[in-house]
Amino acid sequence: MTTSYQIRAHKPYEVTIGEGVSSTLPAILSGMTPAPSTVVVITDEHVNPLYGQSLYEPCAQVFPMKRLVLPAGEQTKSFSTFENILTTLLEWQLDRQCVLVALGGGVVGDVTGFVAASFLRGVRFLQVPTTLLAHDSAVGGKTGINHSQGKNLIGAFYHPEHVLYDVSFLDTLPERELRSGFAELVKEGLIGDKELYGELRTVTSLREVTKEQWTRWIVRGIAVKERIVHEDEREQGVRAVLNFGHTLGHALEKEAGYGVLTHGEAVFIGMVTALRMSQEHYSFDFPIAEFCQWAEELGYETSIPSSLSIDQLLSAMKLDKKADRGVIRYCLLEKVGRPHVVSVEDAFIRRFLELSL
Repeated sequence: MTTSYQIRAHKPYEVTIGEGVSSTLPAILSGMTPAPSTVVVITDEHVNPLYGQSLYEPCAQVFPMKRLVLPAGEQTKSFSTFENILTTLLEWQLDRQCVLVALGGGVVGDVTGFVAASFLRGVRFLQVPTTLLAHDSAVGGKTGINHSQGKNLIGAFYHPEHVLYDVSFLDTLPERELRSGFAELVKEGLIGDKELYGELRTVTSLREVTKEQWTRWIVRGIAVKERIVHEDEREQGVRAVLNFGHTLGHALEKEAGYGVLTHGEAVFIGMVTALRMSQEHYSFDFPIAEFCQWAEELGYETSIPSSLSIDQLLSAMKLDKKADRGVIRYCLLEKVGRPHVVSVEDAFIRRFLELSL
């Protein structure tokens, strides 16, 4: 089962989803105009031994090739990594017709995209995601790195030429990484696809999900994101609903220390808190106890780690990109499929953070 999905943006591009689709990379590169002068595969130390050579060798029969292997983990989304990659590309004397290929999860994709947006004021790049989480981050044009003050605060809106999402890569993911990506699918169902959310709620073991199911759900999740991004490509308004669970989630990642919580683990706690806030703000009759029980059976934590400070979390949320002049903007649900971004007072948030400890 292979599906192609057209992303509507100021520069439209295609997402191809299915088993084995990464093998079409040489053909996609060969069809680019102008032809790539050099193809640079950027990956990390976990992915490279698994897929680096099998992706690299077929392309090397057609194009001059280079490869960069980054340290794995959220800490790689840093100024130093960004600078080191740019320095290497300059030392290789690459020109504007080079093409970068991000082979990895969201960290590799975000960093590679930001490098592509910046090197020689912009070169082409492709996304070849290898994690479930990256079905979300590879689509929509957001690229960037973290700052000590917060997550994803430095970056650019910059779209790839193509996204090749090969679901066979999911076979080698640890269950914790499946949970991280599944959280984004749950988010997409809650904010924009009630039927998708209903299907996801039937899952009792992530290891038992079939490739056909993953493909179908990934397509539907991307469709939710695409509809919203098409309406608001640069997050001036409605696109902020994609951050359901992320305002607190990003603060949790930062305060716990990048890499201690996976993105999806932090976002899931953020969604639980946002759902509780939604119950009061909109009188939303959501079965939060059943939701938390299901999540915990899948291996998620649903409470804020007791070691974290509410004051620090509030401070981190005020540095979020969606904050407006120091007022925290929060995505809440009126009902499943009907999200709204609203300004909320510190006291309101503090009360629900205390409930989530």
